Amino acid sequence: MKIDFHTHGKLAKKLTFSKEYTDWLFGEAQKAGLDALCLTEHFNTLGFRDVYEYISGRCERDGDSLVTDSGFRIFPGMETDIAEGGHTLVIGPLECILEMNQRLEPYKEKGHFLPFEKLASMVEEYPVLFGAGHPYREGGHIPELPEEMLKKFSFLDVNGKDLARDREGTWKKMRALSEKLDLPLTAGSDTHQSFQYGCVYNVFDRTVNMVNGLAEEIHRGAYRIEMSGMLDFKVETAGILKRALKEINALGGDYVSVLLQGAEI
Repeated sequence: MKIDFHTHGKLAKKLTFSKEYTDWLFGEAQKAGLDALCLTEHFNTLGFRDVYEYISGRCERDGDSLVTDSGFRIFPGMETDIAEGGHTLVIGPLECILEMNQRLEPYKEKGHFLPFEKLASMVEEYPVLFGAGHPYREGGHIPELPEEMLKKFSFLDVNGKDLARDREGTWKKMRALSEKLDLPLTAGSDTHQSFQYGCVYNVFDRTVNMVNGLAEEIHRGAYRIEMSGMLDFKVETAGILKRALKEINALGGDYVSVLLQGAEI
């Protein structure tokens, strides 16, 4: 099972949710060779609940995953900011993700994010995987947290965007942090745009449909991380297209119709 652990279903968190755009993204992920993804949508994205209500309504539930008509598997999740600076990833059953997101409602604006310790305490109440999202990204301070706090994570995110900026440096820092905390590394593209799918991903020895199955495979080391030989190009191209589509939207155009004109979704 080829799975990306860090993805988004919207072009940008301040844009309204587009069913057509999200459908297109999942189709493109499958075309890129992925079998599954973890949808770690921003916890404060506009229309967070709308995203999951739509996806769950058009997919078949299989364990903790949601499966499209074409057999593509989606594990629900979210990416949450913390007060100290930095992002965390939660992957779990849909009901848990929606409930956690609702509880985080008072803490979705900058200046009101939950401190890491309080967020980690909430996470412990649910059967979810908890990850450190791109811990060395500029503006984040996750590696500076006390070690006992960092060990509350279940995995560390080796991020496609960071690999594109500094491949050798990112691997060096992430491997060192992994060894220090005795925590596994998983790969995530961090994409909001289709071209970035497949830049980096995880290959599991078997297909699983439960979050605890993901956890077991990670714990057993029954997976490997693969990187595309075109990683830099994929990330750069996705970034250019994202900026162009956002500009179309800002000018009052319909970026979805421009993107999907003539496409089958």
